Amino acid sequence: MNLQEFFNENPKIAIAFSGGVDSAYLLYAAKKYADDMCAYYVKSAFQPQFEMDDAVNLAKELEIKLKIIELNVLEDEDIISNPCNRCYYCKKKIFTAIMNQAKTDGYTVLLDGTNASDDVNDRPGIKALMELQVLSPLRICGLTKDEIRNLSKEAGLFTWDKPAYACLATRIPTGQVIDKYGLERTEIAEAFMFSLGFTDFRVRTVGDMAKIQIIEEQMPLLINNRKKILEKLKEYYKSVCLDLEARNEH
Repeated sequence: MNLQEFFNENPKIAIAFSGGVDSAYLLYAAKKYADDMCAYYVKSAFQPQFEMDDAVNLAKELEIKLKIIELNVLEDEDIISNPCNRCYYCKKKIFTAIMNQAKTDGYTVLLDGTNASDDVNDRPGIKALMELQVLSPLRICGLTKDEIRNLSKEAGLFTWDKPAYACLATRIPTGQVIDKYGLERTEIAEAFMFSLGFTDFRVRTVGDMAKIQIIEEQMPLLINNRKKILEKLKEYYKSVCLDLEARNEH
């Protein structure tokens, strides 16, 4: 099955739109092949501002209806206690909120951007999607991450080379309680790193220390900006360290 055939079978759909590479291409394909669609972005403390900005900008470019749903994930004890399957509870809450709004708007089929490269057996969040019967056309049609990037580039989508970006909660280790301050300082730290030219990286929390993970090619950039990074991040963390095991570039 290809995407055109999928949308011929599912002409009226709602899309959970994160602003990332996969859901952006899914949005583009739906615009091309579906008869009626609406995109939904969930705004929570787990998403940095730039993700919502990207979602809004792409929806405008493609002239697609986008509804923003505000959700307080920090009121859910199953989520903020940060168990190893936190993503399951979070996805369940987020996608239930989208489904409820989509049904109110007249959409009964909900799609997400899971692709064929995602390991469905090793991701608690995907279990929640399956329970809620969310469809994943990119996975159904066998499209891998690399193929989606190439197709996105051909389509002229600005998201085609966007680095993979997991939510802010993934920067906090399992078992460490997630709170608003911990998420806010992560967003501030990573926004600062972006401003210095870093691309595929993470600023993780270890106790009250920031652990920076970057790709090998950007190690010199970090050394050149070491003092600036220390000065900024130590406003929010007691100490700052660099993970010498470089990230694999996405």
